Amino acid sequence: MRPMLSGSRRTQPLSLTPQAADLATLMITQNIMPVKAAEDALHIALAAVHQVDFLLSWNFKHIANPVIQAKIAAKLNSIGLALPFICPPEELPREDDE
Repeated sequence: MRPMLSGSRRTQPLSLTPQAADLATLMITQNIMPVKAAEDALHIALAAVHQVDFLLSWNFKHIANPVIQAKIAAKLNSIGLALPFICPPEELPREDDE
């Protein structure tokens, strides 16, 4: 398992890959996420393709939604990818929480 991020560590932007774009489109066309949530689908696809451990979001409608997350996780598992741990920032486990 990768080490936890500390609050002071900088993150790098994730590059848009064809795989991430295709995955986001797949989540929309298979009605896993609604068309109006295309940007949200892309955020999740980028995180999954780049194997991000945590995706922080206050978007409880489409991203931090356990019902939608279960559908996304099933799709990702079927294609050999994992759903990152999705939570609002205040719930992110910290190194000092151990």
